[in-house]
Amino acid sequence: MNDTVLALLAFTPLLLAGVLLIGFRMAAKVAMPIVFIVTALIALVAWDMTFTRVVASSLQGLILTLSILWIIFGAILLLNAMKYSGGISAIRNGFSGISPDRRVQAIIVAWLFGCFIEGASGFGTPAAVAAPLMVALGFPALAAVVVGMMIQSTPVSFGAVGTPIVVGVTGGVNQSAITERLAADGATWTEYFRLIAAEVAIIHGIVGILMPLIMVVIMVRFFGANRSWKEGLSITPFAIFAGVAFVVPYMLAGVLLGPEFPSMIGAMVGLAIVVPAARRGFLMPKDTWDFPPASSGSTSGSASSRSRWTTSPASSRCRPSWAGSPTCCWPCCW
Repeated sequence: MNDTVLALLAFTPLLLAGVLLIGFRMAAKVAMPIVFIVTALIALVAWDMTFTRVVASSLQGLILTLSILWIIFGAILLLNAMKYSGGISAIRNGFSGISPDRRVQAIIVAWLFGCFIEGASGFGTPAAVAAPLMVALGFPALAAVVVGMMIQSTPVSFGAVGTPIVVGVTGGVNQSAITERLAADGATWTEYFRLIAAEVAIIHGIVGILMPLIMVVIMVRFFGANRSWKEGLSITPFAIFAGVAFVVPYMLAGVLLGPEFPSMIGAMVGLAIVVPAARRGFLMPKDTWDFPPASSGSTSGSASSRSRWTTSPASSRCRPSWAGSPTCCWPCCW
């Protein structure tokens, strides 16, 4: 078989998974075993792998999956601990007092705080944490989801304490063969691994300078009252400043420390720089931008509707100020 056919066969499991999950809306517990069987058949027939090799690769995949699930378990545990201890409410109150400008809030909450969550836990956790947090601040639900998903960019390669690089490079290549070739050239696997982490950090860091601006421009253009590009671009100096504040320590950590900490260090340093700067109005636009007010009777989660909630310090729950309204302020209850 030529290389084109082999490449199409290698892509078939990914395509099949997408068709079954999205096209036919199959449950993952039904679709993924089908994909596994097709993948095993392709390996046996097209790639001439032995049955023993297929079984060994499957077991290796299960072991890697368990390590990933362990990280996800920790992330979900942390999220629920913060939810029921009132930590999410405290974080929300802290962010809401920095600036009334929704563009600034998006940069700080979605970009910087979301990048930290991605570096610590990964696997979509930033969207699960940052999006509800933005809804609680008064963002429309769809805008919060769109902005939350855009977090999955620069910090992802070093998400979950570097899991994509560590697992992808260590388990995704023929390490013994590469080590032999490196040894012949006078290099080591460790040097090769650090080089990959450094180059990924530099490439993603260059793009990451513009990510806060892109995120804000899309939010303002598609969810603002005026649908204006200009209103989004007016925050360019502050957005670029926030991007640089994140990517400089991000790249330095990737080059000097390896793949485990760039996203977390970049976010922590960025928050330490950007939040005080925002409080002092450094590089902030003269105008204050907000979403259009919700129509009467709407439950879209606007700032006006959220302002009628008061938080109980004892329970960190929300008390309604009108009759017949819900008694829970968590996004899942809205």
